[in-house]
Amino acid sequence: MEQRHLGRTGLRVSRIGLGTLTWGRDTDEHDAADMLKTFWEAGGNLLDTADVYGGGEAEYLLGQLVEGLVPRRELVISTKAGSVPDPDRRFDGSRGHLLAALDASLARLGTDYVDIWHIHAYDPDTPLEETLQALDLAVSSGRARYAGVSNFCGWQLAKAATWQLAAPGTRTRLASMQMEYSLLQRGIEREVLPAALDLGVGLLPSSPLGRGVLSGKYRNSTPPDSRGASQHLAPFVAPYLDDTASHIVDAVTTAADGLAVTPLQVALAWVRDRPGVVAPIVGARNAQQLAAALSVEALSLPDEICRALDDVSAPVHRYPDHDWSTL
Repeated sequence: MEQRHLGRTGLRVSRIGLGTLTWGRDTDEHDAADMLKTFWEAGGNLLDTADVYGGGEAEYLLGQLVEGLVPRRELVISTKAGSVPDPDRRFDGSRGHLLAALDASLARLGTDYVDIWHIHAYDPDTPLEETLQALDLAVSSGRARYAGVSNFCGWQLAKAATWQLAAPGTRTRLASMQMEYSLLQRGIEREVLPAALDLGVGLLPSSPLGRGVLSGKYRNSTPPDSRGASQHLAPFVAPYLDDTASHIVDAVTTAADGLAVTPLQVALAWVRDRPGVVAPIVGARNAQQLAAALSVEALSLPDEICRALDDVSAPVHRYPDHDWSTL
């Protein structure tokens, strides 16, 4: 699998990453082991998890599999901290919470360091400077090799990245950011992606298949074994089952038919090759499903197909994103 640099760093990662959102909850150790082996044998090295996935079970399961199946030195492990199961405070970006969460993640993962540590979301109740200091301490102590953010809007990303560049002392430059990005969710193109491109922050798209909808599996009904039929994941899929999404899925399916490939391959190739994208993070139910996603490595979409998909999924971006004099 081709590798790409993570932002303006020397770290190279596979241009498809493997997500572990369902590990330890819907994905058991046997399926997880099969997927990890399939991913590594295909040349993948980027594994993404978070301290809240499965209440910590995703990290624990990953830690149990590493070394036994794949050498730790050949993997790039990314985890996240800052999202908390507290109805009164969804995010905690305080230095104390973040550093304690990182130590707990390392214990579950069974490793001395993570390759990339992301702040899971912006915490409006904690000064941003305090949150960013946690990244500095994590990297300077060797517990994290690189740092990034997740689910930050445009001004939050620009403020954080600029602060790390401009503040006195040794600061940890942001290497990456995780944001949802697909043909069904192009909102980051408004401000986040331009900021990331300007600042040299690499994008790791989550839900690159529109929460599974772009695979075409929901065109006629909801498969009983799909996330859309799952009690706890159905609300996650539901927003992308409207008429607007349906038109985009139809266009993806038409393109796939013309290229003699699958809708999944078309949708994943589109986001993988967008400007600023380093590696989409894909989630799969089993090794067979993962192998289908990894088969996109051999596909590059023709320019005319990309333009057609761009047009059918184009978000409405007007003032001030476009030159005001043309409006």
